[in-house]
Amino acid sequence: MKTYRKITLIVASVALLVAHSKGDEISAMKAQIEALQQQSAALNEQLQILQMKINQASLPEIQSTPHLVDASYGVLPPGNQHGFFERKPGNGVTFYLPGGELTTYANIDLSVDATTKGLGGKLGPNGLPPVGNMGWMPDVSTNLSYIGIRGFQTLKGLPFTFIYQLETQFDIAASSGISETNSSESDVVKGGLTSRNSYVGIASPRWGALMIGKTDAPYKNSTARMNPFYAMIGDYQVIMGNTGGDNRVEFGTRLDHSIWYESPKWRGFVIDALISPGQNRADNSDNVAAGESDCTGGNIPGSGGITPLTCSDGSFSLATSASLTYTKGAFFITSAYERHEKVNRSSDITGIYASGNPYSVVLEAQDVATEDAGKVGIMYTFPSKTSIGAIVETLHRYLPSDLEFQNERQRQGTWFVASQKLSRNTSAHFGWAHAFRAPGDPGQHNDSNAVPPGGDPTSDATAGAHADNTANLFTVAFKNQINKNLTAYADWAFTANGPAAHYDLGAGGRSVTTDCHDAFAATGGLVGSNPHCWTGGNLMGVSAGMDFRF
Repeated sequence: MKTYRKITLIVASVALLVAHSKGDEISAMKAQIEALQQQSAALNEQLQILQMKINQASLPEIQSTPHLVDASYGVLPPGNQHGFFERKPGNGVTFYLPGGELTTYANIDLSVDATTKGLGGKLGPNGLPPVGNMGWMPDVSTNLSYIGIRGFQTLKGLPFTFIYQLETQFDIAASSGISETNSSESDVVKGGLTSRNSYVGIASPRWGALMIGKTDAPYKNSTARMNPFYAMIGDYQVIMGNTGGDNRVEFGTRLDHSIWYESPKWRGFVIDALISPGQNRADNSDNVAAGESDCTGGNIPGSGGITPLTCSDGSFSLATSASLTYTKGAFFITSAYERHEKVNRSSDITGIYASGNPYSVVLEAQDVATEDAGKVGIMYTFPSKTSIGAIVETLHRYLPSDLEFQNERQRQGTWFVASQKLSRNTSAHFGWAHAFRAPGDPGQHNDSNAVPPGGDPTSDATAGAHADNTANLFTVAFKNQINKNLTAYADWAFTANGPAAHYDLGAGGRSVTTDCHDAFAATGGLVGSNPHCWTGGNLMGVSAGMDFRF
């Protein structure tokens, strides 16, 4: 019996040892499975990001700000444990923070250009030609260069993260300061901290991102990938989104004091929506908006000779903007809409009529009206790495019939773009934009052709309802990607204006602007500058530069 009991105890001990050993093995296997699952999730996320980058690389797009919820931005990998300010692997300049990440990025773009206004042979109503240099003028341009930081912090127990971005423009070829030229005036210091897209907000890969601050509007961003000439002299903003042919782009701009939402990609669809309170104390938007340095819309106080000086050349109040895009592989389609309330353009009236004209007083009050813009764009990249795209756009200003004779802010526009990969690192691009005729024209320039309603032909400027203010922009560019960060480019651009049109090159702050103004009384400054704008110019420019981004 004793021997039997010993044998039984030995067997039981061995069984316990085996069971314990198997338990350890099972626990170890479970731990390995969990680790593999975490690695699989992280690899799957990286593959999705890589696939997104591959899809984007096949398109000739350049965007200043990535879509937040389309990237890894705002998402930490499972089991993330890193030291403070530890460098994150990859091409970006990203560092780990406790519970978050911080990324530094920049774009540095300089070029050597030569442009001409194409006004040779033009004569004004007084029989005199434009004042100043109307031939070819060389320049060195900083184009669009900026630096910024963006990052996120996880919020314990909450299904979203806190996100932020601080971005500023900087000049390399020129000194930073307020703008005082013969065609624009601004109190904004573009080299000041956070002069560009900057915000705080919350983001979730499932629900999207909600932000507050200032940003390029969804209307502008919606077709950014269809503009391979971004920030060059032939940027499509010379015509697209530009209601009057000036060097500011009303529907291709950054909107301050805004609140906006960016959705995640739902089966290829993305929705962006923004609202910007007007913050204008005046019923007709002629004040500088509260908390701002400039009139809304980038117009110059006092334009048109109004005294006292007011924001009466395009200043607006409430702005809304939205876009819907769909992407599937090489196919892309988008639609967008933007609306500006109470746009004050009464300076157009004061610039037409002599002081004291009773008809002018009535029209000035009427020339505060809503403006909106809508567009549809489509693009496809073929297996041959040929990309073809087109945009159709409509711009509208809601005016009474007695103001249509001077309404140059309402028209249609089109854009066609073709890009071809020539080799692994080189590509060629062609673009053509067309501005259709507007209902009217405010005159005031060398194209004046009719006495305005109720006007005096001896003292009033002239304007007409049947002026030819159509225009065409042609652009050709070649790019060579030297490495993943550095690209060299050369481009040629030509703006052919109709007799009453004054579209330019470099609109919206792209390169050194070449516009319709001559050098008459154009020393700069808010009150002392009074250059003349000449219509019908055939502007041309060539440019060669390098763009470095990280």
